[in-house]
Amino acid sequence: MPSLNEASNISGAVSNVMNGFRQFSINGQIVIVNDGSSDSTGQIAEDLAAKYPFVKVLHHQTPQGIGASFWDGVWQSDGETVTMIPGDGENDAPETLRYLGMMDHVDILIPFVYNKNVRSLSRRLLSSAYRGIINMAFGMTLNYMNGTVMYRKCILEGLTFRSKGFFYQTELLIRTIRDGYLFAEVPYALNMRSSGQSKATTFRSLVKVTSNFLSIFRDIYFGEKKKRPLSPDSVTAARWREISQ
Repeated sequence: MPSLNEASNISGAVSNVMNGFRQFSINGQIVIVNDGSSDSTGQIAEDLAAKYPFVKVLHHQTPQGIGASFWDGVWQSDGETVTMIPGDGENDAPETLRYLGMMDHVDILIPFVYNKNVRSLSRRLLSSAYRGIINMAFGMTLNYMNGTVMYRKCILEGLTFRSKGFFYQTELLIRTIRDGYLFAEVPYALNMRSSGQSKATTFRSLVKVTSNFLSIFRDIYFGEKKKRPLSPDSVTAARWREISQ
């Protein structure tokens, strides 16, 4: 749960995830990554960890980006399946967690937003343009790339990545799908933010996303062509073993 200056939202976001755990009988863990917040986010997170044994807190002294926060949270987590639920409360965790059982059949579960009207027209147009560019550039047909994607953690081991900011999720999908891992897309609904504004569409974030896009494009089409072997613990590898028998 990456959190940068989310003091007014973090408690609600944690409560929302807990509701998902209870609703679907999930023995889960929440790793809050306080990404160098200048407000009381860090202290609130520590208070939550003191109250709930399944909450762990990591602190960045300075903001490292949502991608860096995701990776730190992944490697400090104890489970076999990971997903990123941001601390801003925009994502309804049960909307994602309801599909956890499908991870018995795929290694990546990709939610796409079906209640797009909760976002402004400009945000929807930007998202549509972004999706079109990524799909065209990398030969994909995904409906959405920046949601609360679930990954089997073993498929992330040994992955080389560049993005520390908002492009990290897109980069992960590009690389893991091109590696050949099985995935499924599922619909989910977004909440309205209770306070604050999204940091994903600032000019600085868009400049970083553009730079990351160009770097990944160069890596994919002009870099080393060596392909990562499938993780032997992945569903995809198990399916291939079944087919080859």
